Amino acid sequence: MASSHRVGRVRETLMREFSDIVRGLKDPRVRFVTVVDTDLSPDLRYATMYFSVIGSEEDIIGATKALQGATGYIRREVAKRLSMRYTPEINVAYDETAERASRITSLIDRAIADEVTAVEDGESPS
Repeated sequence: MASSHRVGRVRETLMREFSDIVRGLKDPRVRFVTVVDTDLSPDLRYATMYFSVIGSEEDIIGATKALQGATGYIRREVAKRLSMRYTPEINVAYDETAERASRITSLIDRAIADEVTAVEDGESPS
């Protein structure tokens, strides 16, 4: 139990540090990147940084490549900022949760609009 509590605290701290470090990157491909979550292995040796980005598929690909290229720098910065026995190896992954939520919201809005139109036209709702 204490171990999982520690992993949670370290995960939250890493997420804050990842966000701060990514904001400071000079690469224009990460200009609209937001760190949305971090996953950490129980032994604290591996971390996955999940990010979202505003833009097209090309922007997502560019941001992914930029972040993958910067993992060494990000890891060194984490090592400087946090006193941990082992600085975790970092993986980056695009998080499409916001994109999926937007798509679902759009589908719901469209279904509601179709329902309202059908009622206004005198049809019975389906």
